[in-house]
Amino acid sequence: MIPPIIGKYLFRTHSTNVHDLSLPHLPGYRSTREPYTEASLAKAIRDGIGPNGRALSDLMPRYALDDTSMAALVSYLTALSSGSVPGVTDDVLHFATIITPDADPIQRKGMLDVMQRFFADKNEFIRGGVRPMRTSREIQYRVSRRWQLHVWELTGAPDDWERQLRHRLAMQPVLAVISGLGRRTWAPIHHFCQSSQLPCLLPNVDLPVVAESDFYPVYFSRGVLLEADLILQRIERQRATSGFKRVIQVFRRDDIGEAAAGELERALRRSGMSAQNRMLDEDATPVQAIATALKDVGPGDMLVLWLRNSDVAALPPAPPAASALILSGLMAGLERAPMLAQWRAAAELTYPVDLPELRKVRMNFPLAWFKIRHIEVVAERVQTDTYIACGILAETLTDMLDSFVPDYLVERVEVMLSHRLVNGYYPRLSLGQGQRFASKGGYMVHFEGSDDIKVATTDEWLVP
Repeated sequence: MIPPIIGKYLFRTHSTNVHDLSLPHLPGYRSTREPYTEASLAKAIRDGIGPNGRALSDLMPRYALDDTSMAALVSYLTALSSGSVPGVTDDVLHFATIITPDADPIQRKGMLDVMQRFFADKNEFIRGGVRPMRTSREIQYRVSRRWQLHVWELTGAPDDWERQLRHRLAMQPVLAVISGLGRRTWAPIHHFCQSSQLPCLLPNVDLPVVAESDFYPVYFSRGVLLEADLILQRIERQRATSGFKRVIQVFRRDDIGEAAAGELERALRRSGMSAQNRMLDEDATPVQAIATALKDVGPGDMLVLWLRNSDVAALPPAPPAASALILSGLMAGLERAPMLAQWRAAAELTYPVDLPELRKVRMNFPLAWFKIRHIEVVAERVQTDTYIACGILAETLTDMLDSFVPDYLVERVEVMLSHRLVNGYYPRLSLGQGQRFASKGGYMVHFEGSDDIKVATTDEWLVP
């Protein structure tokens, strides 16, 4: 348990520690400790001697800092968190959710239904306030703050989104961005949040930005980029026996499938293989465009379809006689992909979430919550992930008491993820050092029957 080290705790005197309710209690904080001075703090850092002259625990590192460095460190600790936190007032915590203009309208409705009801429940629970809690040893308190959700709907082209977001943030500061919804690109939102030091927690996007040295954006998974790695593993495991002559990828221009196809193509090239990429003709009908893209696919080919469910529904009745057929599960709709019987019998899906039977117990929690609150389930995965994201935020803020600092919020989310058991679609969530994707694996699955939505694994859970 690490005691708080910001200035208002380090230099707090005994007289105010007992009576001053402006200082929230934190785990590890001892109100009876002698207050530090700049000199005694320097001695503790250098020599491990506390303000009472006693040696600190051996777990406390000793740092041989020169006077200039020590003065800078003490000044930093003194000023740390001494000012107001954007998005936090005496009685309100402000949060934003961001929606791109190309977001699916059905998913948008489903996400907002969940968020608005979750926020309403949170505010209903704290209505009337909570009295300060006292113990004989220290004061522990929480200010009951309402949660205020701001829906930031973007317009126009992606190159203007950061400007819009800067304007929104200036007009209404928020503590964090929670959930959110994107379709083709999330990059401008990612870069805005990172540059603004604004936590961006668990958005609903299947093409996130891979920049694990960044700190503020946190995602559920790498989405279609993870699917590309699952396909690569499938190819490499069967490379010696499959006899694949070509890997043919089909996708639409400027959709997330194009980025996923590029990811797989580059990975194949590093392995000494190549891929043939085919973009659907935007001037043709879906049926015509797909027929053209598949016309010469045959034995010896692996066909990879990076297509959304509307294009999957336009596939011809009979699949080509390829040696392997793989569809992006995320883009096609997972087990509910609108595929005809012959395709179901022949195709595999990438499946970067837990299997329906294995996630059934975990799904009881969000589905029951939706039912009790009369929320129509129109986009189950998006709505479940939104519910999980809001739950993680609520649990994290409870642990933080009233120390609302954006960096601390992100760090507490990192810890919280590893302890959760109810994760909806995901078997487990965790973030290690230098990681920004909480779920890291998936399955390759096939349909067990041509007339239902039951899937079975081709392989065990794979972590590329």
